[in-house]
Amino acid sequence: MREEYRVAQLQLQYPQDKELLAAFLAKNQLTYEADIRAAFGVFDENDTLVACGCAAGSLLKCFAVEPSLRGQNILGLLVSALVQNRFATGFYELFIITRAKNEAMFSNCGFSPVVRTEQLVLLENRPNGPQVFTAPMRQPGDEEKTAGAIVMNCNPFTLGHRALAEYAASHCDILYLFVVEENRSDFPTDVRLRLVREGTAHLSNVRVHLSGHYMISSATFPTYFLKAGEDAAALQSELDVTLFAQCIAPPLHITKRFAGQEPLDPTTNRYNQAMKRILPQYGVEFCEIPRICFGEDVISASRVRRLLREKGVCEEVLSLVPETTGAYLKTAF
Repeated sequence: MREEYRVAQLQLQYPQDKELLAAFLAKNQLTYEADIRAAFGVFDENDTLVACGCAAGSLLKCFAVEPSLRGQNILGLLVSALVQNRFATGFYELFIITRAKNEAMFSNCGFSPVVRTEQLVLLENRPNGPQVFTAPMRQPGDEEKTAGAIVMNCNPFTLGHRALAEYAASHCDILYLFVVEENRSDFPTDVRLRLVREGTAHLSNVRVHLSGHYMISSATFPTYFLKAGEDAAALQSELDVTLFAQCIAPPLHITKRFAGQEPLDPTTNRYNQAMKRILPQYGVEFCEIPRICFGEDVISASRVRRLLREKGVCEEVLSLVPETTGAYLKTAF
């Protein structure tokens, strides 16, 4: 890059810098995302912003470079600055989700592709992330057993979650129960993990793990590069399910994935449809289980949360959750 350009961090706590970033993204037909916590810009000799890149947690995103400057390694300088910033903040495993056509640009910046779909690619700053993630979960002899998996948020763990875990555990030798690690729920990650472990302690073949970075949360899925009419939920679901099928299931010998039917949430229902379509292509059976009801309504974590807000730890709440969850709620609310 020529000497007349400089890289500088944008101070997003100042409205002027935040508005400058948002305006530059908009100029490049991109959208500013509210979860951005760090941003760097490239400025020319007139102090005009000509390129930018941002970070939210471990995800690098919101990259834009003026068309006349593309191909001059400006992207590499932005990625380098963001990586240093993330390392200094305590994030060491870094990811980029972008259009599949942009894979080569970010590969040249030291990121390795983890999974691709027709539309998107997920890249990471290490070449073997999924292998490192799954290696501690494997035990000798696992390859000779039937393994299944569930991915749950459990916000909080309900009788519906327990029923699904019990059904799945009875249909395989090993059940991996992955608790979504993103700490963006009403119940913190450590609490959700504890309640799942306590609520499934009677199932000897269940192994409870956090989901890590490889079961992508819709809360962190970037949408800044999407065009009008594109379905973010569909694109995220396809990327997430393909990653599970290609990178998580094979090393753990998972041949079944279980989920509850979703009559309430259209987004979750579409995720189930993506699993039904994609998983069998990789030799993973998708098992969709009817939700259990209490009264006329299905048991759901959202129903529990609503009741907690409206009535506190009432008898109806306690009727929807295992005793272990109920005991926690009585001490926490």
